[in-house]
Amino acid sequence: MSHSNTNSISPSYSLKRNPGMDLDLDWALSVQANTSAIERRCKTLPGRRSIKKAHQAAWLLKAITCIDLTTLSGDDTEQRVRRLCQKAKHPVRKDILEALEIKPGTIRTGAICVYHEMVLAAVSALERTDIPVAAVSTGFPAGLSPYVLRLAEIGESVQAGAKEIDIVISRRHVLTQNWQALYDEMKAFREACGDAHVKAILATGELGTLRNVARASMICMMAGADFIKTSTGKESVNATLPISLTMIRQIRDYYERTGYHVGYKPAGGISKAKDSLTYLSLIKEELGDRWLQPDLFRFGASSLLGDIERQLEHFVTGHYSANHRHAMG
Repeated sequence: MSHSNTNSISPSYSLKRNPGMDLDLDWALSVQANTSAIERRCKTLPGRRSIKKAHQAAWLLKAITCIDLTTLSGDDTEQRVRRLCQKAKHPVRKDILEALEIKPGTIRTGAICVYHEMVLAAVSALERTDIPVAAVSTGFPAGLSPYVLRLAEIGESVQAGAKEIDIVISRRHVLTQNWQALYDEMKAFREACGDAHVKAILATGELGTLRNVARASMICMMAGADFIKTSTGKESVNATLPISLTMIRQIRDYYERTGYHVGYKPAGGISKAKDSLTYLSLIKEELGDRWLQPDLFRFGASSLLGDIERQLEHFVTGHYSANHRHAMG
């Protein structure tokens, strides 16, 4: 099978970072979202491109390289995080990779995503690899802790070795249309990250309208976000195709106007291999092949990898194995 497109082990950050720009309210407020047209477009996606057999296996391997393998539970332990890091380094069983003619060690997940308390354990477990650790920060998931503490938390995680920081915006700034406050907050978070890349979590299920999602996306990119991300995974509505299409089109508009690439991360509720194929198809059609690399696209997921491994085993053997055989740890 052809797998030349699957060998991105983890993000290399080779692109020039989005430096942000001055707040352009005329541009931001001109952003609209035609909900009915967006929903119509999304209905054509699942199943529109049926990816079969060897192509499907190659796309599923591609999806693995774009997963932020995540554990964000109150009962997280260092041992669980270390096991998850092992899974990040070896996400697919050796016998399956060999049957697919893929050299073991060439497929890894895009990152490991944990709470600040677990950053040191993850960094230690991923030593001598190029898999980055992402820390959720700024009072995740509500983003309502004191501002000075949110900034300090970013600094602590960066100091502990996190190469990526997933911040949560203050939803009230969007709901009250206080775009200057959102811009200033995002800019301060970006500065606190230093060399670490910053993913702005919009908590899109709590923003009310797709127009708010579109404008919040644009403002965060203007303030220097390296990635925009749908959700914390803790809201009642997480990643959906209409929300994704809305955000992706803002990324495209920002790139066309500024020349800077911004990444995209759908998170929450993506647990099936077939869903990952739908999202990859959407990215390919709307943004093009460059955005299919892990430095510009990630899935925030904890159970997706298990289902992908099941599908790959089925491709190789013709049989589905029990879910518990693909546990994350």
